[in-house]
Amino acid sequence: MTSERKALFWITGFVVFGMLLHALSSILLPFVAGMAIAYFLDPLADWLEKHKLSRTIAATLILLAFFVTVAALMITLFPLLKRQVVDLFQMIPNIVETLRMEALPWLEGIIAELPPETMDDIRKAAKNFAVNAAKWVTKVAANIWSGGVAVFNMLSLLVITPVVAFYLLRDWDLITAKIDSWLPRRAQPEIHEQALAIDETLAAFVRGQSSVCFVLALFYGICLTFVGLKSGLLVGFGAGFISFVPYVGAAVGLTIGLVIALFQFSEWVPIVIVAAIFLVGQTLESYVFTPRLVGDRVGLHPVWIIFALLAGGALFGFTGVLLAVPVAAVIGVLARFAIARYLTSPLYGGDHSETDKIDA
Repeated sequence: MTSERKALFWITGFVVFGMLLHALSSILLPFVAGMAIAYFLDPLADWLEKHKLSRTIAATLILLAFFVTVAALMITLFPLLKRQVVDLFQMIPNIVETLRMEALPWLEGIIAELPPETMDDIRKAAKNFAVNAAKWVTKVAANIWSGGVAVFNMLSLLVITPVVAFYLLRDWDLITAKIDSWLPRRAQPEIHEQALAIDETLAAFVRGQSSVCFVLALFYGICLTFVGLKSGLLVGFGAGFISFVPYVGAAVGLTIGLVIALFQFSEWVPIVIVAAIFLVGQTLESYVFTPRLVGDRVGLHPVWIIFALLAGGALFGFTGVLLAVPVAAVIGVLARFAIARYLTSPLYGGDHSETDKIDA
């Protein structure tokens, strides 16, 4: 098989795989979540297996402990977070009314200076926007009501994910060995090398970044609660858990926290403290948590991660968000490999034999 046919074969395979992934994206969520859990916990299963514990028992104990811990955290935090969500929604009308009262004189001054034709265009645009927004909300509500997709996805996530995670964690070594037996023999060393680089990148990001998000969620939640910010635990946990998107967690938390603080506190000291908490958290993330827990092996630029998350969400929904970082890691490693091969090829440096003839 020529190089052109090999390239065509792999490109066709990736295109078909992407089309199947897009077609099945609505049912893939529990499988992707189970795969992520199994990958996250595989080192612990390997460690228990080395200490003379069977893989089945190790997978059972690990997953049981994992899901019991998650359930205990949800049971413990849900009542508190539920109350904070209610408090936050009760604050929103007051915030909107205050903003309206502050902005109304400014808007009236601008409107008074606009010509009547411009005001008519603005009214028509606002009317069209309101109509389109109402249609969109109605359509979304009708889809949820008729299909029950959200309920089905939640039930499948709760029921299928543990099963998928158990079988993948139990058979992880068998699955990787079987895939390894399918690899072309001549290219096996290079594939092993790139697969190891991908695994190191994913492990550093997924396991390390998960630890960073957890630590930041605790830091933000505890500090904001200690300051006395309303819904501080909710805002802190939310900011921490979305910190896997570079700089977004701190930015969103800072914005929401400052808005709540401005309407809650009459003095500037607690407002400044709320801002300082997020600035300190972002500094700790950049210079302490990420270097220690993630390391320098990731090789994924923050802009590339943000683009991958947005692209994955746009193409495949929440399933695409879960797949975004692994796919970005694979593309990043393969791109570096391709660039390295290109830099050592005649295509980059030219044909040395022809150069020598010209010099002669």
